[in-house]
Amino acid sequence: MLTISPIYAALLAILYIALSVRVISQRFNDKISYGDGGSKNLIKATRTHSNFVEYTPFALLLIAMAELQNAGGLLLNMLGLTLLAGRVFHAYGFGRTPQIVILRRMGMLLTFTAILVAAIANLALAL
Repeated sequence: MLTISPIYAALLAILYIALSVRVISQRFNDKISYGDGGSKNLIKATRTHSNFVEYTPFALLLIAMAELQNAGGLLLNMLGLTLLAGRVFHAYGFGRTPQIVILRRMGMLLTFTAILVAAIANLALAL
């Protein structure tokens, strides 16, 4: 049974909703219902949201699979915290105007670290 990865999935889902609301709010402010209308603010909001969607599900899947293979709680929490911090840092750093590049970079580094370590853990646990 999964007991740790659902916590991080829930926290990341809350961040997903916040990023979605940001896109919707920007669409409302710019009066754009379809596409980006050339709005730089809307493009930034949608790309921040899209980047989250591109990385988070795969990382969560790897963490959940590691938990199903009985990975230790410390490893699972470290993976979850690393992913959560990475996604928060990236969303905040990328979503700001001007960007906070160091946060964006730290966010991607943490996200890639969580994915890579989770992948290696899954291989080790499966073999």
